[in-house]
Parts: sequence; C-alpha cells; structure tokens
Amino acid sequence: MSLELRGVSFTHRGADPAAGRLLDGVDLSVGSGEVTGLSAPSGAGKSTLLRLAALMVPADSGTVLINGRGFASGATVPRAVRQSVGMVFQSPRAAADPRLRLDALVCAPLDFRDGALRPRPRHHAERLAELTELAQLDAALLHRYPHEVSDGQLQRAMVARALALDPDVLICDEPTAQLDAETTAAILGVLADCAAAGAAVLIASHDRAALSRVADTMVDLSQINHASSA
Repeated sequence: MSLELRGVSFTHRGADPAAGRLLDGVDLSVGSGEVTGLSAPSGAGKSTLLRLAALMVPADSGTVLINGRGFASGATVPRAVRQSVGMVFQSPRAAADPRLRLDALVCAPLDFRDGALRPRPRHHAERLAELTELAQLDAALLHRYPHEVSDGQLQRAMVARALALDPDVLICDEPTAQLDAETTAAILGVLADCAAAGAAVLIASHDRAALSRVADTMVDLSQINHASSA
C-alpha cells in the first residue's frame, strides 16, 4: 500500500496562457501505514496535486505510482486501481449528491463496483454498519438527506464513503475545513486509524497544528514544487 509521485508537472488549462505552470517536478511518497501532511497557501496547487495523485486528472509529465504500479500522463487506469484510492474533498456539500440519503451516499462506491443501477443501502447493511462505526457517524442520521445534517456530520459520511472499498491509498483535501475543533480532532483520528490499518494516507490542510498531531511527516508544497521558485 503506497503512493508515489515522480517528477509530476501540471500547467494551468484556462483562458489566460500567462498563468503558467502550476506544478513542476513534484516528488512525493507516502508508504503503508503512514500519514503525510501537506501544507500550502491557497492557489499554490495543493488541490490540483491531490487530484493528480488520485488519478482524477492527468499530469503534463511525470508518473503517479499506486502500490508500485506507475501511470504516466494519458495512461489507461484500470478500474481496480481507481477503486484502491479513496478521496475526501474539502466541501462535503459540493461532493455529496443532495438527492441521496446518507446511507445511499456511503454505499454508492459499493453499488458502482457491483454495477447496480440504483442505490441499495440495505444490500450492504453489514458493511454500512462497519463504515458508520469507523467514521464515528451516528447511525440515526443515515436516513437523513445532506441538508438535514451539519457539515461535520456530512463530512463523517463522506469519510465513510471514501473508506467503503477499503482503499490502499486515502487522499484528503482539507477534510476538516470550517469544522469545529472537536469534529476536526475526531475526523483526523479516523484518518490516522486508517493508516494504522495499513493505508497510505495523504492529508492537505491549512491547519498545521492539528495536522501535525496525526502526521508522521509534514511536507511544505513550496519545498517540493520547482514552479514555486521559478
């Protein structure tokens, strides 16, 4: 279980060609059982780097390795590899489908894996109970919709969703942004537990103090991104 980026570069794709290269020659590795904390100011390319690491967008150059298997820009990524990577986004409300109850949200990756055409949370009752406990989500909330729960409760559900397929690699983009201190500590604790179980965990956050309490290694993006010094 490991994540590695070798010489990853990415250029802005927008209307302004002067925006230039956002990431240049980034090297980063996270081993099994490790939590790596990534810090960077807004606009420095942190979220883009995480999406590249999760194989959601292709890099201009360089290689992303999942469990030692490398994928260069444009390479076809097998479904099994994509499913071995879990992602937690900064805004749970932007990431969650407002039409689905929390139980269906959590089980969506399981339904997708099985090729189900509609939500089937009852079919995954045992796994749903495990995920609810892992994410410390109150089971009484599972039949509610996103607008009926708090940001912290919804983020716990999205963490549970990211863990649904028992990923080897877990990538988290500001998972505790705008959450209170108690919920922040709880969610970071859940992510640390995932690493203790063997996953490679990469967490980006502005909250260095909170992140440093669970991270084995802290990385400043400006120190590994050559575009920062260009």
